[in-house]
Amino acid sequence: MSTPPEHPFTQPNSNLPMDSKLLELLVCPVTKGALDYVRKPAGNDASPAIEELVSRSARLAYPVRDGIPVLLENEARQMTPEEVEQMPARTPLV
Repeated sequence: MSTPPEHPFTQPNSNLPMDSKLLELLVCPVTKGALDYVRKPAGNDASPAIEELVSRSARLAYPVRDGIPVLLENEARQMTPEEVEQMPARTPLV
């Protein structure tokens, strides 16, 4: 019998810190559209890595705090059109 991951959003032996099945189920609460997981590495000034779930259609970036997505519109960061354009093309989660 295999042991479950320590944290419900962590996948062992994966580069994706969140469960890909969970990401497939989560949608933007505003548009009901797909969300993209974005992780910005920690800076040189000892700042922590930034994790967000991004809704391209709503141009909102929802924070992921301690591995838990916070899908509240009033907690989301408004993205500029330029930020959305600079994002890489979507790839399917497999």
